[in-house]
Amino acid sequence: VRFGTIQGIDRFDLAPSRRFYAGGGGSVRGFGYQELGPKAQVPNPDFDPTDPDEEDSPFLIRPIGGRSVNEAAAEVRYRFGDFGVVGFVDAGQVYEQSLPQLSDIRFGVGLGARYYTNFGPFRFDIATPINRQPGESKISVYVSIGQAF
Repeated sequence: VRFGTIQGIDRFDLAPSRRFYAGGGGSVRGFGYQELGPKAQVPNPDFDPTDPDEEDSPFLIRPIGGRSVNEAAAEVRYRFGDFGVVGFVDAGQVYEQSLPQLSDIRFGVGLGARYYTNFGPFRFDIATPINRQPGESKISVYVSIGQAF
């Protein structure tokens, strides 16, 4: 479980590197890196309006972070020797307000495999968002070495 709040400052007075973000392998699996929370539409520097074969969008959607966050995760693990399997449900969201809300919480579910080594587990997780929105991936894959604690 993770809750966070930033008090006493407007979001745009706060450096982007100090804001909260959510989504991805260390957060809510099933979503892309920093995909949850407030976003802004910005011009695409690679868009060429003079090119008749242009396929890029004239705008990109970028995360802008927030002043509060809530996240939770639940896992069921089974280990057999040096191998293991895991099922998980992750939930979370980032908000513009300074206090975490309990609205618009997004959920991701998935399965994972573990290979336990002497220096930490080799992790392979595959997840999908529940109630997927336009622009979100159907499947996300996460590969990592070690375990956060």
